[in-house]
Amino acid sequence: MRRYSRHLVLPEVGPAGQQKLKESSVLVIGLGGLGVPAAVYLASSGVGKIGIVDFDPVELSNLQRQFLFSEVDLGRRKVDVAEEKLAQVNANVTVVTHGVRLDSTNAMKIIGEYDVVLDATDNVPSRYLINDACALQDKPDVYAGVIGFNGQASVFHASRGPCYRCLFSQPPPPNSVKSCEEAGVLNVMPGIMGTIQANQAVGIILGKGTPLIGRLLVFNGLDNTFDEVRFRKNSTCAVCGTNPTITELIDYEEFCGMKERDAMSEFDMTARELKAAIDAGRKLILLDVREPIEYALCHLDSSTLIPVDQLSLRLKELDLNDEIVAYCHVGIRSAGAVSLLRENGFTNVRNLLGGIDAWAVQIDPKMPRY
Repeated sequence: MRRYSRHLVLPEVGPAGQQKLKESSVLVIGLGGLGVPAAVYLASSGVGKIGIVDFDPVELSNLQRQFLFSEVDLGRRKVDVAEEKLAQVNANVTVVTHGVRLDSTNAMKIIGEYDVVLDATDNVPSRYLINDACALQDKPDVYAGVIGFNGQASVFHASRGPCYRCLFSQPPPPNSVKSCEEAGVLNVMPGIMGTIQANQAVGIILGKGTPLIGRLLVFNGLDNTFDEVRFRKNSTCAVCGTNPTITELIDYEEFCGMKERDAMSEFDMTARELKAAIDAGRKLILLDVREPIEYALCHLDSSTLIPVDQLSLRLKELDLNDEIVAYCHVGIRSAGAVSLLRENGFTNVRNLLGGIDAWAVQIDPKMPRY
């Protein structure tokens, strides 16, 4: 009574609603900036069973926004730390850990054990995977995403409205979408959007309010404005349309073109290979395709800065006959730059595998990492 007193006096919750929360189960996929606040609020709200899916350890860069973790947790599995700390938040909640990478072989089973699913991941293949697994089992998929100062959220529920594929029928081209690691994110942004996810999950369990089904909520953290984009169910949707073509989970890395990108590994160069080439006196053009603010943090000596978004307009600044090694932070944007250069006649061009971060780890430990 005392723990949930603020809920019990709400007409929309009350004792009956609190009992619903206790009898419900929610799966949080991803214990990053979104999943952490969502899991904490779900636990404190009294959701009876919370599943957490993540296979990563706690890293120093996580602490900027993932407040469930601290410096003493560095190197430990996120699911193990979260299990302990969520139990400290509410010992009456059952926390089930899934310390695995969610994929087509395990998603149906794991998701099938829960009433509501929160997609707190940060990559496109996972979003399609979670959407399809939820649609095939008629589970509500509570989605959010953040980057920079921007966030968005929605609820995909195939039996009640559109799914993720209705909004995005095809994935974006590989390398076209920057990750938070590359583009950055203000630390409070995932907290705001993860809390919205928890709010949506609680509302769905209680059967109160109007969930974000068929609505994409967009938040601008700089202007402090919320906008809403409405979208409808697509009758030709591959998973929830009139005549679905996807009736079981597929290879989502292949669907999103990630395997195509991996096939380009013949154009990669490791940090050690680059160091050997420099030491041997080979004349290389080191092409930095990051943003100027990143270049100011750290860069390779004698490198040329052309941000990847400007590269197609500045090709004349490069010589077709030069041997070029492109690099970015972790090698994703530069892989796209290599593709662009090769399409425009640059045949002697390579990508620094792992980017400047790999150089800092393997070659120059004094170089700042970010």
